[in-house]
Amino acid sequence: MPSSTSATVPRRPPRRSSPVPHSTSAPRLGDLERVVMERLWEAGATDGATVREVHEALEKHREIAYTTVMTVLDRLAKKELVTREREGRAWRYYPADTREAMTAQSMRRTMDDMDLTDRRAALLHFLDGASSAEIDDLKAALAEVEARAGNGEETARRLRDRLRR
Repeated sequence: MPSSTSATVPRRPPRRSSPVPHSTSAPRLGDLERVVMERLWEAGATDGATVREVHEALEKHREIAYTTVMTVLDRLAKKELVTREREGRAWRYYPADTREAMTAQSMRRTMDDMDLTDRRAALLHFLDGASSAEIDDLKAALAEVEARAGNGEETARRLRDRLRR
């Protein structure tokens, strides 16, 4: 039997890289998977949670079987959305990415699934409903992307051209 990980000093398995990949391979989350992921994010990247800990947290709000939580966590591990590490006879689960990175992957997948006309229309509808604070956030995010790219004006021009198509 593998040696157990010390309960006093939890180790965090390596995280995925932070930039959002432009792939459509990230699986969509079901409702229960989303609730379980929320619990893992609440537990924190370094602490993670066991099946029992997730089950106890969910039981406060809904009736759910321990084996259901175990199955969901196992499936999330197979989808590589969580990592896990042996802790005695149990597994300790950690989110493979931040909530923000997973949300960005979902948004990217949605955009990649559309043709250019639909993408532009969806963006326009999204922006029509955005508050001025949300528009400011989008502008700030675009400025950050431009700064990271190192060729800010070229990146901004390409993004504006994509939106105009």
